[in-house]
Amino acid sequence: MKPVRFLARVMLSGIFVVSGARHFQHPQRLVPTAKPITDRVAPLIQRAAPQLPTDTETLIRANAAVQLAAGLMFATGRFTRPAALLLAGTLVPTTAAGHPFWSNDDPATRTNNQIHFLKNLGLFGGLLLAAADTEGKPGLRWRAGHRIGHSRRSVRRAVRTARREARIALRSAATARKLPG
Repeated sequence: MKPVRFLARVMLSGIFVVSGARHFQHPQRLVPTAKPITDRVAPLIQRAAPQLPTDTETLIRANAAVQLAAGLMFATGRFTRPAALLLAGTLVPTTAAGHPFWSNDDPATRTNNQIHFLKNLGLFGGLLLAAADTEGKPGLRWRAGHRIGHSRRSVRRAVRTARREARIALRSAATARKLPG
């Protein structure tokens, strides 16, 4: 891994590791701000997986655990692309719950939340770029297409060789019939 990529991943994942650990240990302080979002998401979770808990504190802890684990994977270079997608996914509820600038009446609070919302939007974009990063290696789509093209060329080559050898065999057989024997 190149040093720039390594440093960028460590820097990008730092906020997720630190806030994930902090929110996992102390989710209570986020309950009031997260409750409007979790109240909307809880029925969806209940329909999709009724065995999962839907209380606000548990959902905050789950989001924090994902941020911590995915942040560590991303920082260490393990499963970086899936980790980046997981981190991007955790940003959606975090941003919606934590920085609803559209519902603030106080101009100072509105501006502060808008700045943090845009910061998270920038983090989201960086994570999407990281999720698409193949580290200079060809992507799966290119590799699959390349393999298919290589296979087609191999088959064409084999067919040409078989035809050539069949023509040679026919000539040899015709020459052998003409020889006195």
